[in-house]
Amino acid sequence: MTQPGEHAERPPPGGASFATTHWSVVLAAADPTSPHAMQALERLCRAYWYPLYAYVRRRGYGPEEAEDLTQEFFLRILQSHGLSTARPEKGRFRSFLLGALKHFLSDARDRAGAKKRGGGRVIISWEQDLAEERFGREPLDEESPDRLFERRWALTILEQAAARLRSEYAAAGQAQAFEILKAHVTADTPGSSYSESAASLGLTETAVKSAIHRLRRRYRELVREEVAHTVADSEQLEEEIRHLMAVFSKSGAAFLPRPPNAG
Repeated sequence: MTQPGEHAERPPPGGASFATTHWSVVLAAADPTSPHAMQALERLCRAYWYPLYAYVRRRGYGPEEAEDLTQEFFLRILQSHGLSTARPEKGRFRSFLLGALKHFLSDARDRAGAKKRGGGRVIISWEQDLAEERFGREPLDEESPDRLFERRWALTILEQAAARLRSEYAAAGQAQAFEILKAHVTADTPGSSYSESAASLGLTETAVKSAIHRLRRRYRELVREEVAHTVADSEQLEEEIRHLMAVFSKSGAAFLPRPPNAG
C-alpha cells in the first residue's frame, strides 16, 4: 500500500550542486531587455508582490494609492530598464527590490504621477480586497515598514513552499493525506493527534509518523529551493536562510510554521 508522501516528494537532482535560479538568471543577463532575464524577474515579482505592497501601506499610503504606486514600481522594474541597477555584488533579490522601492518612493515626481502615468494599468495582478484583508491581519504594533517587509518576505517564502508541497501531494493523488498531515509539519503533537490522523487515513500510527517525517523533510527542501530562487549562489543561500531564521526569531515565531492553506 502506498504511504502518504512516498511518491509526492520531488527531491532536487544533484543535491549538493546549486542550480541556476531566477535571480541568478537576472544577474547574469548582460542586456537588461533580455527576455529570459525579464521572464525570471517577472516570476519573482509575481511571487513577492505582497511584501512590497505591505511596505508601501505601512509607509502611510492608502489602499488605492499603495496599489497605484506598487503597480507603477513594477512597471518601472519590468519595462523601463529596471535591471540596469541590478549588480551581482548586490546579491539578494530581497535587498535589490527593497532598495529600488525606497528610491522610487523617495522621488516626489514618481509619487505624484504614479496613478496618472500608470493609467490604471495592471502589471502584477492581485485582488485589492485580498491584499487589504492580508494587510489588516498584520500586527497592530508600531512595526517599522522595513521590519514588516522582512517578515512578510520570509512568510511569503514559506507560503510559496507550502503551495508547492500541496501541489505535489495533489498530483500524486494524496491531497486528502496532505490536508490531514499538514498540522503536524513543524511541531510534535500529542499522541492522540497522531492516532486521529492514523484513523482518518486508515494507517497505523507508525506509518503516520513516517509520513509526517517525509512531509517535514520535503517542506524544508522546498523552503530551501524557494530561498535559492532569490539569491545568486550557494554561499548567499546559507546566509539568507540564517537571516530569515533571525527574522522569525525576533518576531517570536518558528522559521518553519505549519503550511498555510494554499488553495
